[in-house]
Amino acid sequence: MSQVRRGGRPSREASEQLGELILDAATDLFLTHGFGATSIEAVAQRVRISKRTFYHRFPDKPALFAAVVHRIIKRLRPAAGIPLIEGADLQKVLERLATFILRAAVSPNAIALHRLIVAESARFPELTEVLAREGGTEEAITLIAGALEREVKTGRLKLDDPIFAAQQFLQMVVALPQRHGMGLGPPMSKRELTEWPRKVVDLFLNGCRRNEPMR
Repeated sequence: MSQVRRGGRPSREASEQLGELILDAATDLFLTHGFGATSIEAVAQRVRISKRTFYHRFPDKPALFAAVVHRIIKRLRPAAGIPLIEGADLQKVLERLATFILRAAVSPNAIALHRLIVAESARFPELTEVLAREGGTEEAITLIAGALEREVKTGRLKLDDPIFAAQQFLQMVVALPQRHGMGLGPPMSKRELTEWPRKVVDLFLNGCRRNEPMR
């Protein structure tokens, strides 16, 4: 890793580059060694900066961790302009959403982050708060619930609580693949992961569609 130039007031570009270098180092250290075992000193040494320079950008380790989580999640989001809930076919809309969500949930960084939270949240409960704030779960639930509410208004779905249904759908999409990705079960094949969104949507909608009365 190249050494950041010392002396003088850094340019905006150099300051942004330094911020990225700090986040690169912190991401690697957090995901490899955990939150508790990663110190500010270790991050500063990795980037070859002083602790004073570090503290100009991050007030403490939890703030650094929050920035790391925010950047991981940001990089896992679909590119701007990609339609997520557009279209009249709910099956296709939900499959599209499930595909994006699943791809993000089983990515190496997401699995490593989830493993870190599970391992260390008892000692550092603030980690779950960071993940809840930065992780985008509520945003995903809002998107899914919005698509469901649209179908409820047309009468094609019967749901008393679209938010609750969206929460359950999200769990169906990510819970088992994420567990397998963490090693709690045999690895899922590429084909299984490809077919997973369609299977989840089929099961979910069959439980939500309005039943026709028996004749």
